[in-house]
Amino acid sequence: MSDLLDDPTPGQNAPEFSVSEISGEVKRTLESTFGRIRVRGEVGRVFKARSGHLYYDIKDDRSVLACTTWKGQVSKLAVVPEEGLEVVVTGRLTAFGGQSKYNMNVEEVAVAGQGALMALLEKRKVQMQAEGLFAPERKKPLPYLPQIIGVVTSPSGAVIRDILHRLRDRFPRKVLVWPVAVQGNACAPEVARAIEGFNQMTPGGALPRPDLLIVARGGGSIEDLWGFNEEIVARAAAASQIPLISAVGHETDTTLIDYVSDLRAPTPTAAAEHAVPVRLELLGWVESQSARMTHATARAVQQRRQRLGDLARALPKPDTLLETPRQRLDRISDRPPHALIAGVQKRKLTLSDRTASLRPATLKNLLERRQDGLKNLASRLTLRPITQDVERKRDALGRITQRLNAAQSARQERLRSQLTASGRQLEILSYKATLRRGYAVVRDGDALVTTTAAAKTAAALSVEFADGVISVGNATSGGAKPAAKPVAPKPPKSPGEQGSLF
Repeated sequence: MSDLLDDPTPGQNAPEFSVSEISGEVKRTLESTFGRIRVRGEVGRVFKARSGHLYYDIKDDRSVLACTTWKGQVSKLAVVPEEGLEVVVTGRLTAFGGQSKYNMNVEEVAVAGQGALMALLEKRKVQMQAEGLFAPERKKPLPYLPQIIGVVTSPSGAVIRDILHRLRDRFPRKVLVWPVAVQGNACAPEVARAIEGFNQMTPGGALPRPDLLIVARGGGSIEDLWGFNEEIVARAAAASQIPLISAVGHETDTTLIDYVSDLRAPTPTAAAEHAVPVRLELLGWVESQSARMTHATARAVQQRRQRLGDLARALPKPDTLLETPRQRLDRISDRPPHALIAGVQKRKLTLSDRTASLRPATLKNLLERRQDGLKNLASRLTLRPITQDVERKRDALGRITQRLNAAQSARQERLRSQLTASGRQLEILSYKATLRRGYAVVRDGDALVTTTAAAKTAAALSVEFADGVISVGNATSGGAKPAAKPVAPKPPKSPGEQGSLF
């Protein structure tokens, strides 16, 4: 030190030091002044380097002291520092001139009591768990393939880039980012407002409400992540109607929002993986299911075709099935003409029976009685209108009488014509017509002779021709043959003997 004072700069009393010189002097002063000391505080950020050295902070409500425990000293520690743990550390103060920082090389760590932050966090956890906010039945299922994903995070950090990159690789979706502060005093109110704002959006509106929310932040100390331990953030996440994934910190970091969210992801990248499936895997699954469905459909059709063929072989031929119905149809088709003729004949007989009782005399007597009755009624009526009405009715009755007489005359004429036609037909069908064609009728008295044996045994024969009857003696019986004389034909029976067709 005395060497530094030998060569002062001309014109100045204060000596000049190099950076290394002043850093070394500060380090020697700290180490000689404080020596071995004990410090009480709460463990903050803890970091273990790949080399094995342990770096952490000891803090109180106003200051932070950086601490280092070298790799060889870590194995000798009775208590390994954990974030939020209140401890008493023993070691020496030293300085690191390369960064103008001082820190404490800790050789021993002892637990002093539960940290204030951890105690507050534990108190909030117990209170919310008692309210049922951590209950598994409150967890909402995540949509399998959300159309819109809302992300609550810092827009400038690496977290949003990791989430977007992972979503783009797996299954691209529309993403709405709500920028918030992820540490500091503004973190908790901004995150709570973002969750509430997403829930207040209208589904299907101009800016549609997301189907899934992701609240994400990178790793950090408990102080950096403390905004996500605030009660306002936890209650906003619990009240969210949209399924929510929390991805705050790294896998070892646990905050209060992790307990009330529908799913906790260890990292923001894992949150993106939970949000959407892998598109290529989904397409492959759909193609495999399509192939299975096609194969199953073809196999089912083949089985049914084979079954149909088996059943078809067991069925009779169509012609065999139609033979009996065809025969039944033929029999039924013959019935209508016969039934129609029989019906017409039956109705003709019924009509004849009903018209036989009608006689002109009976009708005439009925009309005369009705006329006499009308005259008696007319004689009793003295009023002129009644007399006129009677006259009109008498005229109408006269017209009806004329129509009935004409109808009766026409009917009688028609029946007479039918009777004449029937007589002619009867005459055509009688044996007289046969006699006129050259035939004769041989009788033995009143009995007909139709064989030679009957003629030989007959006492006398009479032969009827169309124009008369002659008697013939039977030589076979031994009688003399009388002279043939014409016999007058029998007179026709009287109409009374013949009988009426009606």
